[in-house]
Amino acid sequence: MPYEIVTIPCLEDNYAFLIGNLDTGEAAIVDVPEAAPINEMLKTKRWTLSTVLLTHHHWDHVEGLDGLTGRERLSVIGATADEHRLPKLSQAVAEGDIIDILGTPTHIIDVSGHTLGHIAFHMPVLNAVFTADSLMALGCGRLFEGTPAQMFESLAKLNTLPDDTILYSGHEYTSTNARFALTIEPENAALISRREATKLARAAGSPTVPSSLKRERATNPFLRAHVPEIAVHLGMPNAAPVDVFTEIRKRRDKF
Repeated sequence: MPYEIVTIPCLEDNYAFLIGNLDTGEAAIVDVPEAAPINEMLKTKRWTLSTVLLTHHHWDHVEGLDGLTGRERLSVIGATADEHRLPKLSQAVAEGDIIDILGTPTHIIDVSGHTLGHIAFHMPVLNAVFTADSLMALGCGRLFEGTPAQMFESLAKLNTLPDDTILYSGHEYTSTNARFALTIEPENAALISRREATKLARAAGSPTVPSSLKRERATNPFLRAHVPEIAVHLGMPNAAPVDVFTEIRKRRDKF
């Protein structure tokens, strides 16, 4: 079945992702920062929303839920571990679960770190993973609840996915992330090129999300803590990758 994924800017710098089954006209939304732009896109596409996928409980990912068109009939899916602070769920899921969304298998991955109970939705048939505030374009989410070791492990899970996986993350932070990444790896040619591409995209008003996992592996410092040159640059030549990751996250918090 053919599918389309639409990136919808919300609030100041959030993204929601609308997934449409083009054969049935049925749609699912990943996170709901605000309702109006989502409802407008549903109207434009002439799709009927049936499912809401929530990655975590932060207000800027759930605030628009009650304003969605057809709210009373929507199936709302989120993490069992986060159920106590999410809107009322129709289905609670956990790592290892595989659920059907719009006719395609969707794998649940626990990506705790930014929050405890944060999940990602991986749709292999679509080559898509929806990571919200865990792995992000050129970055990763600030650790409000989890530890660096937890986030390191979460990103390691995502890093096992195929190169051609498209990464749908929750915010437009790429410009700032690019400037920071160059303080960690200033001679990375792929990163330098990506920063220029990001400047052009933002100047044109275009989103820099989604990105590919292949591109993140080449440029995202949080996926590159194993690179010896980065450890040396940080003055940690003999450190374990998790310790290098911890230092990178610490520096990003102060950037």
